Amino acid sequence: MQNDMTSSKPYVVRAFYDWISDNGLTPYILVDVSVPGVLVPMAFVNDGQIVLNISAGAVGSIALSGDNIEFSARFGGKLEHLVVPFGAVAAIYAKENGAGT
Repeated sequence: MQNDMTSSKPYVVRAFYDWISDNGLTPYILVDVSVPGVLVPMAFVNDGQIVLNISAGAVGSIALSGDNIEFSARFGGKLEHLVVPFGAVAAIYAKENGAGT
């Protein structure tokens, strides 16, 4: 096995996002805000974490490419641009039944 392989995490997160969405469920991510590069509205952070609904219906255009998840969403009526490095995703799961990782 090569030591220079890229992280599998972006692939796993994208796969779970697609699987949850394709099954008509709502993908949520649990984000560790201590990871460098995280850009979220800090007023909504609790104990160093924030749970975000990243369903297509809840966010503006979402990009799950490169090293980050990027999208826009409203918090308290204000539109915010969010950046979540894949390394900051502690979990991705379906809101309705908890399926995911």
